[in-house]
Amino acid sequence: MSDEIIANLGPLAALAGIWESDQGVDTSRIHGKKTITKYREKVTFEPLGPVNNGPQALYGLRYSTICWRLDEDEPFHEELGYWLWDIDRKQVLRSFVVPRGVAVNAGGCAEADSKNFHLEAEVCSETYGVLSNRYLDDSYKTKRYSLDVNVNDDGTFSYKEDTELWIPVDQEIFHHTDENTLTKTS
Repeated sequence: MSDEIIANLGPLAALAGIWESDQGVDTSRIHGKKTITKYREKVTFEPLGPVNNGPQALYGLRYSTICWRLDEDEPFHEELGYWLWDIDRKQVLRSFVVPRGVAVNAGGCAEADSKNFHLEAEVCSETYGVLSNRYLDDSYKTKRYSLDVNVNDDGTFSYKEDTELWIPVDQEIFHHTDENTLTKTS
């Protein structure tokens, strides 16, 4: 990994590497019932850049996330995507796909030395938005996504994410949340 890439990752630099935890908590709704699932997680962040869009140069992390329920060997959740740092606009971006037919492009402001940042995406936004397949749009429509990340002084990183789902059968928004604190393993 080049010194140029690390120097240009801004608040994402501390995340480069492989992280694991068995402390994850997923709060969701299954068959109309609120369900809490404890999970273990592995996140891999691989530095990349620059990615040039004309005069814009982005540096970032290619990432993958896999989560398993504590009592199971098969994953129940996976993601693939990118975390990107826009130096000039002081923006952190997270663009990812979940293999349920959901794509999210979330973003927020941060300083290069930030240890905490907040990202958001909303359905119908032309910049930081959410797209879903037709079934999910009809039955569990993602209205909003938010993520808080903290790079902790003890060398761990924590996140809390909230996916606001409109469930027509219940005529209400349900907050599907995930949170975890991960430790760097390599």
